Amino acid sequence: MATPSQVRKLEMLSRTRLSANFFLRDFLYSETAQIYGISNVPDDPTLAVEAGSRLCEELLEPLQATFGRLAIRSAYRSPEMNALCNRLKLGCARNEYNFARHIWDRRDAKGFIGASASIIIPWVADRYARGESWQPIAWWIHDHLPYSELQFFPKLAAFNIGWHQRPRRAIYSYIPPRGYLTRPGMAGHDGNHAAAYPGYPVLSQA
Repeated sequence: MATPSQVRKLEMLSRTRLSANFFLRDFLYSETAQIYGISNVPDDPTLAVEAGSRLCEELLEPLQATFGRLAIRSAYRSPEMNALCNRLKLGCARNEYNFARHIWDRRDAKGFIGASASIIIPWVADRYARGESWQPIAWWIHDHLPYSELQFFPKLAAFNIGWHQRPRRAIYSYIPPRGYLTRPGMAGHDGNHAAAYPGYPVLSQA
């Protein structure tokens, strides 16, 4: 599948359904691309759709089915757009780090595919605004979903969630105190953590 160069072809690509409730268009908007007039369209649509579909089917659909509508804050980034965002220090890591993360249509250094999205769960954001920690949703996802990485941010308890062929199973917080909540080898990484998220709903599949 070639990169579309015409409006109609881009419209057709954006209508690609990644899962029951998500279409590719949901993941292409970028404020950075909008302001700087940069294309945020995959160079390799086939690979982007393959990785994005796994992100949606395995992670985003179960989250939306369980907690209600998700808000997508940032998802697919073209290499050009991500490089500019990194150069301007707007919160994007270097391209090589983001291959198989936010740059869905590039394999990582080991040849694996992956996809990430930055999301807000309003159900969680409301609880966070009332003073609840971000950690309950992190442990809930850890116990229930095949995620690769989570990174949590102070505003609205937004977080990056990633799917990867070789999951890293690591959770990091930019909310003070910054650092890893868990990753392989840390105490308490394995086992059940239900005591950390009392009152949270049972996993519901879409």
